[in-house]
Amino acid sequence: MIKNNLSLENLESLLPDDLTQQQKAKAKTLFYKEMALKAHRFYNGKMQTLPKAPVPGFNWFNAWYTPGVSNISTTIRDDNDTSFELSNRGNLVAVVSDSTRVLGDGDCTPPGGMGVMEGKAFLMKYLGGVDGIAICVDSRNEKGENDPDKIIEFVKMLQHSFGAINLEDISQPNCYKVLDVLREECQIPVWHDDAQGTACVTLGGLINALKLVDKKIEDVKIVYYGAGASNATIARIINSYGADPAKAIMFDSKGSLNKGRSDIENDKRFYRKWELCQVTNPDNIDTMEEAMKDADVLISMSKPGPDVVKPSWIEAMADKSIVFVCANPVPEIYPYAAKEAGAYIVATGRGDFPNQVNNSVGFPGILKGALMVRASKITDNMAIAAANSIARFSEKRGINIENIIATMDESEVFPFEAADVAMQAIEDGVARKELTWQQAYDWAAADIKNARESTQCLFEKGLIEQPPESVINEALQNAINKVKS
Repeated sequence: MIKNNLSLENLESLLPDDLTQQQKAKAKTLFYKEMALKAHRFYNGKMQTLPKAPVPGFNWFNAWYTPGVSNISTTIRDDNDTSFELSNRGNLVAVVSDSTRVLGDGDCTPPGGMGVMEGKAFLMKYLGGVDGIAICVDSRNEKGENDPDKIIEFVKMLQHSFGAINLEDISQPNCYKVLDVLREECQIPVWHDDAQGTACVTLGGLINALKLVDKKIEDVKIVYYGAGASNATIARIINSYGADPAKAIMFDSKGSLNKGRSDIENDKRFYRKWELCQVTNPDNIDTMEEAMKDADVLISMSKPGPDVVKPSWIEAMADKSIVFVCANPVPEIYPYAAKEAGAYIVATGRGDFPNQVNNSVGFPGILKGALMVRASKITDNMAIAAANSIARFSEKRGINIENIIATMDESEVFPFEAADVAMQAIEDGVARKELTWQQAYDWAAADIKNARESTQCLFEKGLIEQPPESVINEALQNAINKVKS
């Protein structure tokens, strides 16, 4: 069925003609889930550790290890910053999670997050030329509660082996405290990709979408559906960029955010949500039906669909409406249904639909930029610089309503973004190392090229096995059978 096309570029054409649009979308989701399980079992995961230095002869072991390596230890002892150039620390990221909110699947137990964390490490290396290690921890205390202080203490102990920390899939409200404390108390960048990463890429997509509909960010009415770490940070970053918070309305599972939400005010753990309560929705609009009237933008980061966002909500929006429905693995409404309801531009978090607004186009370049200048933190200005960089790169190569933002297979976006982030780190005074934009770009581009060509070389030489056709064929057939049944 898939024979001689392991790239899967013709997947759509392999689905039966008698399937509806919704069935085809569901079949693709099921296929990727089925294939992921079979492929991960075949490869036993997707990451490994390989030397980056040669062994031309036996005596080289004496340099790479004892006795020669003691000189490395004492040099670093006398100047800790030399660890960034005498070890792999300067290009190494810990992907840390307690697996309490893995994609749309909730608490998956500590080891349950390994698939996603390895996936982050995979993308860091292949797209950003950055080494990553997946670390899933048990954050439960003696009462069985997930304790943010345990993650904070763990990361503070861990930081001396890494150049940056990527937090991932930590449930709210713990994620707010973990990020904010670690950003201030660690000596290296601590980045929460679910929050800051999603925010910068969403802003990048929104910048270009607004250009296409000829609207200014300070003028548009924005409705946020979902008030988790992602959307709360998206709103904060978009407001920092210039949106008017008084024109914004955000909803969580209990209703709209506003100054009357004493439940949020009284729970100090949700301080980020309370900040938004005080600056958004001044008219105390309390239903989505009312909020969506004449809204220019919907940004939904809620729960997997496809029937979470109603077509009638979109029908009520302003002319040339922009709809971001980014729940994974299934968007809150399928793009074709949103378009039928009147949406002008539709984006999702999925790569098999147009306009993928996904942090995968952000974090590899952002982390690379921070690492190259040995930044002590990633500021909000750096996240906004990344958003502008993605938008600018995308516009330069051409944008339209079905293509508002670069995708992760456009390798040139990552060194461009890394260089812009590095320059912003220098401007913000958080860089330990000075580089020019061109030096940063060339460095990032060379590392990314090396990572991609190394992977391809291992594949071509058979050191990474080719996946059996049966893995893909069985996954596709199982998906079709489930949809038809």
